[in-house]
Amino acid sequence: MTRLAKGSTIRRDAGLYGYERALARQGLHPVAGVDEAGRGACAGPLVAAAVVLERPIPGLADSKLLTEKRREACFDLIMQRAADVSVVIVPAADCDRLGLHQANIAALRRALWKLEIRPGYVLTDGFPVDGLGVPGLAVWKGDRVAASIAAASVIAKVTRDRLMVRLHDEFPAYDFATHKGYSTPVHQAALREHGPCDQHRKTYVNVKAAMEGTA
Repeated sequence: MTRLAKGSTIRRDAGLYGYERALARQGLHPVAGVDEAGRGACAGPLVAAAVVLERPIPGLADSKLLTEKRREACFDLIMQRAADVSVVIVPAADCDRLGLHQANIAALRRALWKLEIRPGYVLTDGFPVDGLGVPGLAVWKGDRVAASIAAASVIAKVTRDRLMVRLHDEFPAYDFATHKGYSTPVHQAALREHGPCDQHRKTYVNVKAAMEGTA
């Protein structure tokens, strides 16, 4: 990963599209933002998304700051207005096999590579992702300060939430539709009662404890 080009300093009041505008002024465009959802969950897939925006998305913000209704509305607008969108889904078993961080990095790379538009610059949320083939920058709390990352966070979150609702129909005992695979008290109680299913990440401490009967 690289630093922003000289002259591309982002002012605090630049707004959500400040990074994209500054990079465009340096000829570093189009800009792709990548982010993931489900990193902290103990069940269900990890979902990574990459987005190239070509125009502003009304109401766009970090997916965690939006209500479910607003996320769904933003999702639809991004799908309609973005220049390019890609999604990668990593099953729970692959998160266990590869290790979460490696699975996460690989998914973000794959999401970028799946874009039909080759970006001139990549913005990632929080930590750097090597091997992207183009210059990029890891942005602290990027889903709150960079539009393309925020858009990727919405795509990843909504896609994953929808998958978890479908998994709820297959595994109703765990209430995946409500907690989306995160370790809530309700989820922990279901793990203790039923043990893990094949959608649980077996390398997670709480899932291991449920498997061993020590949760």
